[in-house]
Amino acid sequence: MLISHDNLIQMILKRKKYDYLIVGSGLFGATFAYRAKQMGKKCLVIDKRPQLGGNVYCENIEGINVHKYGAHIFHTTNKEVWDFINSFVEFNRYTNCPIANYKGELYNLPFNMNTFNKMWPDVHTPAEAQTRIEEQKAEAVATLAGREPQNLEEQALCLVGKDIFYKLIKEYTEKQWGRDCKELPAFIIKRLPVRMIFDNNYFNDKYQGIPIGGYNKLIDGMLEDVECKTNVDFFNSEYKDWQNYADKLVYTGAIDEYFKYKFGKLDWRTVSFKTRIEDNPNYQGNAVINYTSLDEPYTRVIEHKHFEMFGKEVYDCPKTVISEEYSAEYKEGMEPYYPVNDERNNALADMYRKLAEKEENVIFGGRLAQYKYYDMAPVIEQVLKMENI
Repeated sequence: MLISHDNLIQMILKRKKYDYLIVGSGLFGATFAYRAKQMGKKCLVIDKRPQLGGNVYCENIEGINVHKYGAHIFHTTNKEVWDFINSFVEFNRYTNCPIANYKGELYNLPFNMNTFNKMWPDVHTPAEAQTRIEEQKAEAVATLAGREPQNLEEQALCLVGKDIFYKLIKEYTEKQWGRDCKELPAFIIKRLPVRMIFDNNYFNDKYQGIPIGGYNKLIDGMLEDVECKTNVDFFNSEYKDWQNYADKLVYTGAIDEYFKYKFGKLDWRTVSFKTRIEDNPNYQGNAVINYTSLDEPYTRVIEHKHFEMFGKEVYDCPKTVISEEYSAEYKEGMEPYYPVNDERNNALADMYRKLAEKEENVIFGGRLAQYKYYDMAPVIEQVLKMENI
């Protein structure tokens, strides 16, 4: 069949330039772009920020890779995911061992024998620690007089007792959520890790570390030879009419915004950071210290060099960079971080998810688009499991 010149021109004009338009260059978007590229697909990645990488972006200050949007520690039990990320950049041996500071008293996290001995100096064995915790748990259960815990405070007291709760949980949680623990639902704390061993490793995962040279190397590796544009807000750009440019859309922004808040706005918690350079090679001796008292307005202090510098390296770098982290209620113009998983928001999110299922040629991925908190590894794993990219 012969095709006229005019029809040929029309066919060329209708041909899309990209197979995928990917909104957001965080881990979901970058991993998807890499996989699509491997399948011979052409992608355009856009991001409203001035740099790529989403919340894992690192800014180099004084030779230190600063986690600009909060501490990111990679951990997984999935060897396929671990091998995948290490194919782009080698990961170091960093082990997450946070410290809790309660009014100057320092406690190891997660709750383990080091924590219990510091909390109760007369406790030296696992049996003694278990007895002390069980005594306090029984006291909390008796107070309920047979009813189930109705709020986070009651639930936590029934899990670990009053001493741990009042020093290491209550005020820290209230700073995180901006609400009294009695006002928070019990299901937020379904369980608390209690280890009857001397082990400060926060994660149980087999694989754990930080990319040597920072997370930018991971993102740059995945997005190599992929067309990317920064400072582009999807909703205020030509790409909002994405069908003119691509066959399919990969969307990693907030799901309620995509649907123009049809059912109302979802709630988020957000965080902000005050970052400064200290003329001191070793400010706090640990990457992360949680401040569990309301005496300090911030929830934790991050000293970034400890993610990648160990031993003598710490002192070879004469300065350090720290970030105070503050938790706050999300307001327009802020960065949404954590879903508020109460009944209202979960019901609202389900309504938006059902709408998303009906969207043809649109893939919703990541914590904002799925209204679900994810660690890094599960986000990558989700993309690796996708078929027919």
